[in-house]
Amino acid sequence: MESETRNIALSWYAIHTKPRQEERADNNLRACNIETCYPRLRERRYSSFTQQPFYAIKPLFLGYLFARFDARTTLNKVWFTRGVHSVVSFGGRPLTVNDDIILLIRSQIGPEGFVNTGQQFAIGDKVRIKSGPLRDFVGIFEANASDATRVRLLLSAVNFQCRIDIERDLIEKFA
Repeated sequence: MESETRNIALSWYAIHTKPRQEERADNNLRACNIETCYPRLRERRYSSFTQQPFYAIKPLFLGYLFARFDARTTLNKVWFTRGVHSVVSFGGRPLTVNDDIILLIRSQIGPEGFVNTGQQFAIGDKVRIKSGPLRDFVGIFEANASDATRVRLLLSAVNFQCRIDIERDLIEKFA
């Protein structure tokens, strides 16, 4: 009965972090046994010097994360956690975030722990390669490849067809 009462008092709150300290705030809140939701993106970028691809990891909501706690008993602890700037409030009262919003965000997090924001492709979709050595080639989406970041395409070019596996973020739907 006591644990049920404790769970009812737990709510999600948006936490405003100090500049570029989202990960620090997340680690410190979790160290205090506070459940967090810190959605992150993984973007493929290219080095301006070597033109080699690399992945940059950044927060989905720059300067914010979510924490689930009982504001009546834990608000001061959260407020004074290293990396935390404040708890998003209105009229001096912390604003709760609906559980459904957190569930929606978490449902978009893939197996690698990053939010999937890319286009969703269906088998048979016509796609175009956006960059790389096969730039502007058009193909048909066949399937997701074994690696979660790659897809399999059927390319057709002047009397020749071939299947390739390519990074998902290098393609886009083509009309």
